[in-house]
Parts: sequence; C-alpha cells; structure tokens
Amino acid sequence: MARYFNGKEIELLAPVGTFEIFKEVIQAPCDAVFFGGPSLNMRMMRKGYNFTLEEIVQATDIAHELHKKVYVTVNNLLSEDDVEEAKDYLRFLEGAQVDALIVQDYAVVKLIQEMGLDLKVHSSVMMNVHNLETVRLLQELGVTRVVTSREMDLQTARYIWSQSGMELEYFIHGDMCVAHGANCHFSSVVFGMSGSRGKCMKPCRWEYRVKKDGNIYPADYPLAVKDMYMYENIPELIESGICSFKIEGRMRDVDFILLLINSYGDAIDRYIEDPIGYERTVDSDKLYENRKRDFSTAYAFGKPGLSNMNRRYEGTGKFYSTGKVFSTPTAERSMKEERVAELREQLSQVQRLERSSRPELSVRVNNMEQARMAIEEGVDHLYLSGDVYLPDVPFTKKNIIELSGIKGTTKLYLGLPRMMTELHFEQYGELLSREPLGIDGLVVTNSGAIHAFADKGYPLIGDTSLNIYNHLAAEMYAGLGVQRMTISPEMTAEHFTGLLKNSRLPLEAVVHGSPTVMYMEHDLYENTEVHESVGEENNHYVDNSVLVLMTDKGENPVYRDQHGRNHLTMAKEICYLPLLKELAEAGLSHFRIEGATYSVSQLRTIICAYKAAIVGEQFEELQPVYAGYTLGSLQFN
Repeated sequence: MARYFNGKEIELLAPVGTFEIFKEVIQAPCDAVFFGGPSLNMRMMRKGYNFTLEEIVQATDIAHELHKKVYVTVNNLLSEDDVEEAKDYLRFLEGAQVDALIVQDYAVVKLIQEMGLDLKVHSSVMMNVHNLETVRLLQELGVTRVVTSREMDLQTARYIWSQSGMELEYFIHGDMCVAHGANCHFSSVVFGMSGSRGKCMKPCRWEYRVKKDGNIYPADYPLAVKDMYMYENIPELIESGICSFKIEGRMRDVDFILLLINSYGDAIDRYIEDPIGYERTVDSDKLYENRKRDFSTAYAFGKPGLSNMNRRYEGTGKFYSTGKVFSTPTAERSMKEERVAELREQLSQVQRLERSSRPELSVRVNNMEQARMAIEEGVDHLYLSGDVYLPDVPFTKKNIIELSGIKGTTKLYLGLPRMMTELHFEQYGELLSREPLGIDGLVVTNSGAIHAFADKGYPLIGDTSLNIYNHLAAEMYAGLGVQRMTISPEMTAEHFTGLLKNSRLPLEAVVHGSPTVMYMEHDLYENTEVHESVGEENNHYVDNSVLVLMTDKGENPVYRDQHGRNHLTMAKEICYLPLLKELAEAGLSHFRIEGATYSVSQLRTIICAYKAAIVGEQFEELQPVYAGYTLGSLQFN
C-alpha cells in the first residue's frame, strides 16, 4: 500500500501494542505500523504489552505480504548491562527483516555501524531533533528518517526538509509530553524510574498549585497537556514536507486505534483525490466525542500557551481512562547516612583503569557576579550558562572578554542554549567566527551544536542534556569531537557505577545544586499573567519572585530563561559532598556545581567546601539552602 501527493509518498503510521491488536490494525488503511519488542523500548509499564521475538517475525511477514512496513522501537537509553542484550537483539531484528528501528540512544547507531548490520535507523522523538544541524549530523551517521521534536512547528519542518531532504515523521494524534524529549528527569529523581528508559511515572499529571509573588493561581494541572489533534490540518502537514503521519497510542485498545486509522486514512485519501474540494471536518465530531483528553494542535502553528493544557479529566491523572493513576505526589528522598554508606561500598568496587590524579571542580554560573567570585575562588572550570535565568541577563561579548582577562588559571567556557533554533546557530556562528573571545571551550548541549561548532577550534564539553548513559554513546560523541562528557542525571547507582567501570573517557557529574529536572517550551509564568490569584502564601525556600509548583509534598521552583523557556528544578539540593573521595577513586574526573540559583555568598560557601574536600582538608559543614539534601537518582539502585 502506498499513497502519493504530487509524486511524494505519504505514510500513515499506526501504533500497535500487542500481536492481537496488530492482526486487526494491519488490515486497516494504514501504510506502516510501529511496536516494541520484549525489551529496550519506551513502553515498559503495562504488563502483557509489546511483542515476543516470534511475534515480531510473524508480524513482519504479514505486513510485507500486504506491502506495508514494520518499524520496531529500540528507543530507550541503554545501560551498560543492556549492551550485550542489544547486540543480540539487533542481530535478530536484522534477520527478521524489519523495515527500520526507531532509536533514541546514539549507542544503538554505533552498534549497528560496528556490527555492520543492514538496519535502517529512524531517530526517535526522544532524540529531540529540533534544528537543521542535528539533521545533517544524523544524515552523516546514516539515519534515514527523523521523528521531529514535539515542539517543532510546521514552518520549521518545511525549512529543514527543503534544506536537507530528510524524511520527516510528525506526531498527528495522541498523548504528548509537556517537556522536551529526553529532557525530563523528574520521574528518575523521585522514583528511580527513568522516562528515557520507558518507565515514566508521569509527575506531569499531578495536581499542583502555582504560586508566585506571594499569590496562588488557579491552575490545578499546569503540566497536563492536551492530546495532539491534526485531523483538520492534513493539507498543512503535507505542504510542510512531512512524509510520515504518526499516531501515538501503543498502549491504546484496538477499537480506539482503528477509529483513528480509519478517520485519518480517509482524510488523507480524500485530500489526495480532490485537494481543491477537500472537506476538513468530516469526522471531527466523531473524534471529539471519543477523545481521551481535549485536543490541541500543540506547537504545529507556533507556541500554544495555556490553550495546550488539559482540564477535562482533572488533568488526566487517569491511566487510559480506567481510573488507575501512574503515581501520586511524592517527595524527593532526603539524603540518609545509611544510603551514603551503601554508595561508598558500591563505588569502592569500581576498578577503572584510567583515573585522574586530582578531580577538578566545574561551576556553572548565571551572572557576572557569580562568575567573578568563582574566578576569585580559583575553580578549575567556569561555565557561563547559555540559558540564563531571569531577571539576570545573558552574558555579552564584553562580559566574556572581561572574564577571559581575569580568569587566571581558571578555564572559561561559553555555554550554549539547551535547545537551539536556526536563529541561535546564526548568532553563535557569527560570534564564534570573529576574533578569539579568550574562552577555553564550549559547553555543547545538543548534537547539532557539536556538528556546527566542532571545527571552530574550541574544545567541546558535553552537557547533561546529551544524556550520556553508556560508554558507547560517550565514544560516539568523542568521535564527533567532544572531549569530556557529563553523565546523565537519570542514572541510578548501578548504572552510574557501570558507566564509570566501562568508560575510558573523562567523565563529569553534577555533584551539587538544584538542577533542571524538566525543561520545556511551555511557560508556566503565563498562569500568573492571565489568571486572578485565589489566595496568598509566601514561598518557603526561594524568593517570591520565583514561580513554584506546589503539592502537599513540597515546592519545585521554576525558572524562566531569556528564551522564554521554563526550567523546573528540584525541591531539594543534590549533595555528593560525603562521596567525593569514593567518586574520585572510581574515576570521576570532574565534579560540577550547578550554581545558577544561588546567591553569590551561598555559592562561595559551597565552592569553598568542595575545594577543601577535594584536597582532603576539613571544611565547615554545609547547610542546605533549599528543602534539604538529596542524592537524586543515586538514591536508587
């Protein structure tokens, strides 16, 4: 089966969760299906779903007999323990002759290359592909299709397609995340269940109160997004260069999936048959009556604002409308001495061949006052944030040159925005192509930035947003020019020590601070600008000017950066101070302090404590600035 419009193939891609569902869906008017196997995919939370190996073979044979395609999701992050299993699984999938894999982790791309396998790769939405430079890199790596970032508008999609010719796959219907792909670590730090490994506990669906400036605002479910709905925009999707129209719903029942396939399939066929007389709304009422949540076109036509937030089902705390919730509000675990002792023992078992003679201290700062102080204190590496939290302003060229003149032995790095638009590449490309800035490197936040700036002559440091979870991904990035990698903040203790054992590359980890656990285009501050307050209450740990999301379990500050994006941070502070000796002996070469949210005096105290601990000196016991100390995802094995 194939559909064409102006000579361009159009694919309707359907989700299937089980082999029984597949047998019905494959007979429907879809062109391809996608599903997961017994492991290594992003839908591991529902027992009885996903395919056995035998079912993968049978499904592929049936689909090919009908001239349809099968894509298998191998789309979670791999731990070190997953690598050998992945090798066997990839060999099996090649033998099964599936049409492509949907992949998040660059380790899978590396394995396919090293093993010489004949497998096509489609980049998962969890790769968060959102700019042309990333697409060009993926093309060079042999990727044949990109599932675009959920935040990509159709105008950007058309530009990327016209410039690259890359096949683009776009979500047209179903459940969406509020955060950028692979940029939500909330489930990991609260439950030890990684959203990037198919085990998200959906803290975005909790009931929160929004609080700012001493006022409470009526936004009960401010992170619960509506379902994607592009049924009435088939012409715009085709015109934007989208070749694959993707329906979300591998956990949905067969009747619901068939309703979507039949409606969207009919709409595509009617448009191809008569684009001038095409009627957009034939099944609109039917789809609306059978919706799981209310509908939105999300970011397809620009930022949707609060109109993208769902309230029909009390924030959709229900699991597929059956009444089962993923989770209820849960506090971040406090750091306990018993857990510290367990981690010391685990780290002592790491036998890494290459160890740093002395760990070095890195600090990320948000403003010039913090930067000058960090230089005064002699930190080894100073990162100037590319996502500056307001009301501070971005670092200017003049600021950078000033700091480079006083940095002394401190190495100075310019951080890039976590998500970079085409405008950002224009701006940073111009800045870095001029006379030397006096910096010692760049902190790269996405793979497109690596592709764009690797030839500028600056050493590259991989940021947390690269989500390095295994040594293969680290080696892939190293081959692209990254000299030091920051470990994924989602790693449990077992996976953390596994990476330390297996990687020979310099590794950095965030050891202190309240880092971002959810990064999003969605602007929570808009709630305070369009709604009247319904009560008064001061923030407990941060200034009242900072918005917080509040449950009965705590308060999570949310910072808005200069790009208008929001960074939801931890309520507690990560503190690995009691573990520094063991981390160093296990081979961690760089310790990072996330300093953006602290005052200058608070940050100075933290820096001094870590500097003293690194060289084995006594230091004054640190007191938490926020709601207490936590070990983050290292709380969990």
